[in-house]
Amino acid sequence: MSHETIETLLDEDRRFPPSEAFAAAANVNDPAIYEAGEDIEAFWESHAKTFTWFEPWTKVLEWDLPFAKWFVGAKTNITVNCLDRHVEGGKADKTAFIWEGEPGDERIFTYAELLKEVCRFANALRALGVQKGDRVTLYLGMVPELAIAVLACARIGAPHSVVFGGFSPDSLRERIKDSDSKVLITGDGAWRRGGVVPLKANADIALEETPGVEHVVVVQRIGAEKAPVPMQAGRDHWWHELVADAADTCEPEVMDAEDLLFILYTSGTTGHPKGIAHTTGGYMVGTAMTHRWVFDIKDDDVYWCTADIGWVTGHSYIVYGPLANGCTSVMYEGGPDHPGKDRFWDIVERRGVTIFYTAPTAIRAFMGWGDEHPKSHDLSSLRLLGSVGEPINPEAWMWYHDTIGGGRCPIVDTWWQTETGGIMISPLPGLTTNKPGSAARALPGIHVDVVDEEGNHVDAPGGGLLVIRKPWPSMLRGIYGNPERYKDVYWSKFDGLYFAGDGAKLDEDGYYWLLGRVDDIMLVSGHNISTMEVESALVDHPAVAESAVVGRTHAVKGQAIAAFVTLMGGAEPSEEARAEIRQHVAAKIGPIGRPDDVYFAPALPKTRSGKIMRRLLRDIAEGREVGDTTTLADPGVVDTLRAQYEKHRS
Repeated sequence: MSHETIETLLDEDRRFPPSEAFAAAANVNDPAIYEAGEDIEAFWESHAKTFTWFEPWTKVLEWDLPFAKWFVGAKTNITVNCLDRHVEGGKADKTAFIWEGEPGDERIFTYAELLKEVCRFANALRALGVQKGDRVTLYLGMVPELAIAVLACARIGAPHSVVFGGFSPDSLRERIKDSDSKVLITGDGAWRRGGVVPLKANADIALEETPGVEHVVVVQRIGAEKAPVPMQAGRDHWWHELVADAADTCEPEVMDAEDLLFILYTSGTTGHPKGIAHTTGGYMVGTAMTHRWVFDIKDDDVYWCTADIGWVTGHSYIVYGPLANGCTSVMYEGGPDHPGKDRFWDIVERRGVTIFYTAPTAIRAFMGWGDEHPKSHDLSSLRLLGSVGEPINPEAWMWYHDTIGGGRCPIVDTWWQTETGGIMISPLPGLTTNKPGSAARALPGIHVDVVDEEGNHVDAPGGGLLVIRKPWPSMLRGIYGNPERYKDVYWSKFDGLYFAGDGAKLDEDGYYWLLGRVDDIMLVSGHNISTMEVESALVDHPAVAESAVVGRTHAVKGQAIAAFVTLMGGAEPSEEARAEIRQHVAAKIGPIGRPDDVYFAPALPKTRSGKIMRRLLRDIAEGREVGDTTTLADPGVVDTLRAQYEKHRS
């Protein structure tokens, strides 16, 4: 990454220290905690001792590059730590989940009630023949049964593989086959923006080529009138019928700390998804500690992570982390703009949400919809805000801070991955002086660094590639069924270092500024330009609500910059607006960053989880046939952008 790019990137001088009152009451407010994290074994062992173990460990860490084992020899069950110990410790009647359905229905579970539901379904799975080690695939919307099923699998030692409910039958089939799952849990359908996602119909297509699946359990969410589904005798079972007579107690399986807890698939460069494998003990310790410290969890908090359990954020910070900490969480089924664009803020107000954790993509969408939506609700219950999924640009950070947080809420901008299992870089809200757009420092006990292409440490200020130097408890234990691929993907670039695949800047204060995936770094006329750098400059323009940038092939420059933008309400696309936006970027980061192409669209192509599909934008910018759009929330967006491309080129 060029020195010029590093120096112009995110030239940010605003500072936001925690208030004295917040810092005084924070779970972590002593900077000496970073020094304590230097000894990773002693540090993580101290956290592990707060959990319930059936048998203790004989060794904290075994490290045989690139494979790690944490809490060697220890025995536990993660559901005992998420449920039983709270019920037995006086929190039986405390609310665990407040669930809201998209149509407006609700269900509330205390810790005692959630434990009973988990035990009932765990017994139902055992009655179907599921044993310790059998893989179970879940393909559901954001209904309580998804969390219950995840925990029930963990209760009996059956590794779960959650497939996001927006994925296509092909994607589901590929994941079922790779994990060799014995059981599939799905639903008759799921609500999404007033429509029905046909989960069972999609599952039936996938199951045509998955002979290993012996049983399918179907949650009745929509009803036969709107979602009639065929049930195959002997294979398909209704959830409510299976649990009707099941006992509400279930002895937990004794699990080794290194027994497989779940497989979660993430995209691979070969087109074949990678089954990221996470084990029990270290993941439990890592997610609980990071949840408690990063979000400053208090006993009376109402916490809401807006992710889907189909992604790792939902695994770690909807299910396992919050429940391990005895937290009260909100779960929501639908989209943020149905039936109105104030849906999230209505929930925050009615439920008294104190901690709100969402994605920069959603934040920028909220900005584009207009301030009137959050301002029509009382958001004074909020005391902490979080960001996850991608780097957040400074202007979105400031809008989030001022409009949603009322200028009083610290923001924890978190960096982590499916592979890391838990948060790695983040402010600690009682300690950190925030810089808009920076994820701040690595958490205590986590050892990250920035290196050059040869793997040499880069002094601050400087930029390069993000690596992790020491093992951490929640780290992936491999790619399911493919240890060689695990070594090749994550450990082959640098000797002894985990390469995260991201670029980063390290500033003079030791703060990290994440630049996104290194394959999102464009080489323009010999200069390395981060897509995030250009996107940040674009959304800094007052008329731009959201942007996505990709590089396209250019005969002279090598790559040219193609920008796709959504305008604020009231702004109109025009040649004048296009020229003004291009010049604004040039003024912010220099002429080398000026987009060659600016395409306007009412929306960007996103998955149902809110992730922008830049692959499709590259196809459009290159004039290629557009790839698979089945996971898009609105496939029609691609047609709009394609028409813009044709008009622009003509």
